[in-house]
Amino acid sequence: MSGIPKELASRIAHFARFPQTGVSLRQMVEFGQRPSQGTLLRAAQFLHDELPIRLAHRVVELDLLPDNLNQMQSVLRVKRMYVDSFNELINFPKVSDRIKDAVRAATVREAAERKQLPENHVNPACSDMQRNASPHWIPSIQHRYHYEVKPTELPVEVSEYNRSFVKTLEKIKRRHDPVVTTLAQGVVEYKRLLQTDRINSSVQHFLDRFYLSRIGIRMLIGQQIELNQPQQQKDYVGVICTHTNVAQVVQEAINNAQFVCGDYYMLMTVPEIELHCPRDLEFMYVPSHLHHMVFELLKNSLRAVVELHGDDADKYPPIKVVVAEGNEDITIKVSDEGGGIPRSAIEHVWTYMYTTAQTPMLDPEFDKSDFRAPLAGFGYGLPLSRLYARYFGGDLKLISMEGYGTDAYLHLSRLSDNEEPLA
Repeated sequence: MSGIPKELASRIAHFARFPQTGVSLRQMVEFGQRPSQGTLLRAAQFLHDELPIRLAHRVVELDLLPDNLNQMQSVLRVKRMYVDSFNELINFPKVSDRIKDAVRAATVREAAERKQLPENHVNPACSDMQRNASPHWIPSIQHRYHYEVKPTELPVEVSEYNRSFVKTLEKIKRRHDPVVTTLAQGVVEYKRLLQTDRINSSVQHFLDRFYLSRIGIRMLIGQQIELNQPQQQKDYVGVICTHTNVAQVVQEAINNAQFVCGDYYMLMTVPEIELHCPRDLEFMYVPSHLHHMVFELLKNSLRAVVELHGDDADKYPPIKVVVAEGNEDITIKVSDEGGGIPRSAIEHVWTYMYTTAQTPMLDPEFDKSDFRAPLAGFGYGLPLSRLYARYFGGDLKLISMEGYGTDAYLHLSRLSDNEEPLA
């Protein structure tokens, strides 16, 4: 591996040979309800094992990127972030024997007493090839992520270890804030080197895998950090809201998208957005993910409507948001009359860097997360939104009528039992 000390490169290659372990939304919630310090320590041990495996997979893949993409300065910067985080985790102190013995003694061992985590179902975003790619056996999630520890008095070192590990996770999370935009900048550099307007399918598939992995890593880290906080928000288990009110989250996304649209085009009156959603519709989800996806869809629709009818129009056709509740999915449809997309171009909207906006150049020290980055110019809004939907077993689809408008269908799994689509 280029640019990595030999011993560290050897350890990365070793960890990359192991398969990653997927966790479902429902498992995270079942595990995270009223966890004891001992249970949190067990979860910390899982992350101490799992995160280096996930990081190593991505370092190897970054190192093997074709056509000199792996030599772009921004890509090298991302690789360095992952290497630094991997090194930090594998050098984090192991749990002492005294702590291990105390926690082991308090661990619930009888099957009758032990709460079983619900079974995972295969995520539709996973292919058979991805699921069967590794020959290594790995213990079940029940044995690795969840150990129920009785709320007995444990040595003070247990809570101290948990706090120390959380501080390390917070540092890693901050380090990785700019990964999406930095890698996007690397792809811009790559396109300019090759003098091409499009990326090929192998780069597209790499970006899908890489960004899905990033969502998963940040989800596990964010969940562990929040579960260790002394106070939890009402209806929240870590970053997951067990009663996410769909109407409230969508309305907030509507307000934010209208504000951004009015500010960008300097409009006195922005297009109206009609929301048709049961006010009491709730399900278990991550509100920030839901807001991000709906905001991106609305931003696209508002832009299409304003640019078709002109920023000096007296009135715009309304955008309609319809939410339907099914047994398996909650589906959100966003319909606009923004002129639609040509049938020949419909597949290109899922391609990273496919955009009609001017692509910005980022400052090398840009360190904002993907929720605050200027992604409109990178053509990342729709591809990333689809990944967020697929991460927990949903999907995002477009149906367009050229000359009229576009319908976007955001499917969200309400069963919450799909494993992460890891590759």
